[in-house]
Amino acid sequence: MKIPSNIKVIAFDADDTLWVNEPYFQEVETHFCELMAPYLSRHQLSAELFKTEIDNLKYYGYGIKGYILSMIEAALLISNNTISNEVTARILALGKELIEKPIEILDGVPDVLKSFSGRYKLVVATKGDLLDQHRKLHKSGLGHYFHHIEVMSDKQASDYRKLLNRLEISADDFLMIGNSLKSDVLPVLEVGGYAVHIPFHTTWAHEKIDHQVVHERFTTCENIHEVTALFSDETTN
Repeated sequence: MKIPSNIKVIAFDADDTLWVNEPYFQEVETHFCELMAPYLSRHQLSAELFKTEIDNLKYYGYGIKGYILSMIEAALLISNNTISNEVTARILALGKELIEKPIEILDGVPDVLKSFSGRYKLVVATKGDLLDQHRKLHKSGLGHYFHHIEVMSDKQASDYRKLLNRLEISADDFLMIGNSLKSDVLPVLEVGGYAVHIPFHTTWAHEKIDHQVVHERFTTCENIHEVTALFSDETTN
């Protein structure tokens, strides 16, 4: 796929597209399972935590704060309300440690943003906690490249339509780049935009799909460096 010359806005997912995220959550999950090991197997504990997370999306949305609350709720359910105050305190500490994780920018991101800066309107389009995502962008040092950050409650077609309306552009003018086929690709194609998938080495189970995506407005790049090759030379030099 070649990106057409009429593209006006390039949107980037944040977590695991601009910087590392999911491995930190998996690290915390490991510690959670260690805390709760007296009750269930590791596989069972992970399954119960995941179920609680998904059930709670309608209440808390995506992000670290919802994850912390889900860990506490899962621990209460798994233990039949018998976990100690010390375990609860440790879970809260794990959540704060997750919030304080360093921002590890993925290889090639600054170079690609620099090459697009001034040629396109760049935006961050991400899910998660509003405060946390703004904090990450600020700590990353990448904020000056972006015209706008949109922290979305979800990434359905309707959410992208709202974003396009706010940006005052049509779907034909919009390109989304991200690591999730479910959130960054399929809904964008549904509204008529363009999408580039950049796989990350690990993906949250909720973001996985069980089929291939084939579409004339979609392609996959192995890394973010390859994205620039999708544009004509005169727009990226």
